[in-house]
This record gives sequence, structure tokens and C-alpha cells, in this order.
Amino acid sequence: MTALAARTDTGTPPDLDAIVDVEIVVPVYNEEVDLEPSVRRLHDFLRTQFPLETVITVADNASTDGTWAVARRLSDTLSGVRAVHLDAKGRGRALNSVWSASTARVVAYMDVDLSTDLAALLPLVAPLLSGHSDVAIGSRLARSSRVVRGPKREFISRGYNLLLRTTLRAGFSDAQCGFKAMRADAARVLLPHVKDTAWFWDTELLVLAERSGMRIAEVPVDWTDDPDSRVDIRSTAWQDLRGIVRVGRALLGGGLPLSEVRQAVGRDASIPSGTASTGFTVQALRFGMIGVLSTLAYLVLFVVLRGSLGAQGANLLALLITAVANTAANRRFTFGVRGSGHGKHQVQGLVVFALGLGLTSGSLWLLGALSTHPARTVEVAVLVVANLVATALRFVLLRHWVFGRRTEVTA
Repeated sequence: MTALAARTDTGTPPDLDAIVDVEIVVPVYNEEVDLEPSVRRLHDFLRTQFPLETVITVADNASTDGTWAVARRLSDTLSGVRAVHLDAKGRGRALNSVWSASTARVVAYMDVDLSTDLAALLPLVAPLLSGHSDVAIGSRLARSSRVVRGPKREFISRGYNLLLRTTLRAGFSDAQCGFKAMRADAARVLLPHVKDTAWFWDTELLVLAERSGMRIAEVPVDWTDDPDSRVDIRSTAWQDLRGIVRVGRALLGGGLPLSEVRQAVGRDASIPSGTASTGFTVQALRFGMIGVLSTLAYLVLFVVLRGSLGAQGANLLALLITAVANTAANRRFTFGVRGSGHGKHQVQGLVVFALGLGLTSGSLWLLGALSTHPARTVEVAVLVVANLVATALRFVLLRHWVFGRRTEVTA
């Protein structure tokens, strides 16, 4: 159930069906302190420096504090500001709801902390209004972007986007920047196929848009990290990993109507969407998804065993266990090998494992040489990078040596 409120300065409700150039959604959850100053700052910018007709929609997704009261007060006192309340939590759910019902030509959203410099808003929506692009995203990883944030968040962001390029072959550079826009007609076609309702919503939207032939424009942004961010990194990372696996399976299994979406948005449905079952493509995607699960299992085992076995011992045992499981899974699902030869492949897999062990153990040794007592988070981060390198090497060796003569996918 969604409640909708909208008021102008005089108290007269604006025409909710009026077509404006851009509708900017600000999704919020328990933001009673920051909401009003941020919306007033955004409203002032749009009124004095932005040349297009806009409406701001505050989308309260089931806040439990005074956020909804603040949102209603803003809609009562500021022209072109409306408020929407959803009874269920989820940023993706809020954006899906508002974007799908919008009468604007372009729909956009930005985080309530306004971490992205508002000067990037016009470059964001311009290619959409001109018809040049279908989706536009702010990118903190573009060369000309200016980003202020700590090394931990920088590492996580770059690692996540590298993971997307490896597993889902994503062509965009920054999936999670809270500064995006889309042509409303394209959004109405694509959004029914975006299943996530939380933080993975952005990634799923972009992957499906890209695979559907939509053009994605990337805008360099100036971005300053919000030190009071309430995002639970561990929970979000786990949800993102699950989302990657789900979307990857849907792409491999043909469970998404990409051709229909292409036709609906005026793209040539005959152009390959990137999901054709060619040997290398299918193998790379399946290997990537198995690798994600293996890396997650490895990190859990390492953290659990670290206290009793030490860093090197935990690394050895965790890597050995996951290597055996990884080889078996890749044998069956990635390279479609059945029947005899399992023992031989495991022996060859252990040789590959030894190379991976050399990379990870060498990384730990180097870290220990540089720092006597490295933080656990730094230790894990170094291992993640080393494992990414080892994973790339593993795929090459499995494909061209271990299973080199049997690479036809039979599944």
C-alpha cells in the first residue's frame, strides 16, 4: 500500500499527471535529521541553477522514525516537492514504485546525503532528453572524477565492479553510485524484470539494460563520502553476491525476455544480447559464479580457522578445501565433463591449487614483511586481491590444460 501526498507553497495540490522534464526521487529510510536540509538544498539548486522543469519526490520506504512527517511537511511548504510512503522497506522497491508511475520524460534518483555534486545533474539527464542514451549513471571511477573517501570503501567499490566485469561481463564502470537517471519510457519496459528490492537493484537494472541493447551514458562526478553512512557493508555484500548468482543463472538459462525488451525500446532484436551459448562465454560466466561462491567459502573458512591455525595454516586449509570443491564444480558445471578421469583432474587441480597457494601465501608473507601486526581487514583485503589474480590464472589453466580437450558444454 502506497500513500501519496503533494502540496505547493499555497497549499494547492499540483497536477500529479502533468508532464515535467525530470522527476528526481530521493529514497529515504530513517533520515529525519538529514532529510529537510538536503531537500531544501536540492530544491534551491533546481529553482536557481537548473534550466529544466522538475519535481522532487521523497520516497519514504517504511521509516520507523519521524521521516514521513518531515517529508509531508516539505511537500506542504515547497513547490514541486511531493512525498510518497511505502509500507515495505527497500530502496529498490521505492524506486521501482515511483519510477514506474512517473509522468516525467526522465526519471532520476540521488542519495539523501547529496554526496554527488549537483553540477553533474544536467550532464546526467541531457543525453536522455536528447534521445542519445537510455540510461545515465554517475561514475566515481571515471578518470576525471574527483572522489573523497577512505581506502576501505575505495577498495570495496573497485573490487565489486571488477567482480561484475568478471562474472556478468558488465561494461559500465560504477554500479552503485547513488546518482542515476533513465528515460521514463525505457524504465516502464525494463523495471518489471528487475526483481531486487534493495541495494542490488542498481546493478540488476544496469546489467539488464546493457544486455537489452540500451545505451548507458557515464558521467564523471565529484563525490564526497558520507561518514555517517548507515549501509551495512557485510549484509549488502552478501546480498550482492546472491544477486550476481541469480542474475547470472537467469542470463545463462534464458529466463529473461531480452529480445522483447529490445523491441519495446526500439533496439534491433536480432543483435546478440551477449547470452548466446558459445563455449567460452558460458564457461567464463559459470566459472565466475563458482568462483564467487568459492571465494566466499574460502574467506569464511579463513576467518574461522585463523584463531587456531594462524594466518598461513588457515590459508592453506581453507584454500585446499575450496580448491577440491571448486575443481569438482567446474568439472561438472563449467566444462561439462562426466565419467572417468575425476582423480586425474583433481591431481591437476591440486597443481593449480599449489600455484594459487604460492600467490596467496606470498601475499601474506609480503604483508607481514611490511607490517608486523596488520589489521584483520587489511589481511583479508590482500587475500581477496591475491585470489582474484589466482582465479584468472586458474581459469586459463583449467580451460587449456586440465580440461583442455573437453571444453564443449553439455549442460
